[in-house]
Amino acid sequence: MSTRNIPASLRQQIIDRANGQCEYCRLPDSIAFYPPEIDHIIARKHGGQTTLDNLARICWRCNHHKGTDIATFDPQTNDLTRLFNPRTDNWHEHFHLSDSELISDTPIGRATIFLLKLNRPDRVAERALLIEAGTYL
Repeated sequence: MSTRNIPASLRQQIIDRANGQCEYCRLPDSIAFYPPEIDHIIARKHGGQTTLDNLARICWRCNHHKGTDIATFDPQTNDLTRLFNPRTDNWHEHFHLSDSELISDTPIGRATIFLLKLNRPDRVAERALLIEAGTYL
């Protein structure tokens, strides 16, 4: 089942739970250039199911970088590290802001920031504008 075939009731539950933002970078849906997508947190090719517990609302850029990955190398330790899971992890335990840059002291946060390219200059500049406008976090 592709994410296009997710039943409307399940899709609505995912949308409602995400609170109008990407569950990875927290980009508000209202300012996203492309419509948000539904992501299998653990991709189907890795055994992930199309269930509420394995689906997340995600912006196009995060989804483009994440793809079907479930792990990457922590840029600090070079250890293979799983990515942030919005169903089982608390966002604030893995990410915090320093000005408009996302910072993490955890391997999961660092790996996720690295793989999803959350601190590319364009994303940091966008986040700074959103913070200034009072629409981020």
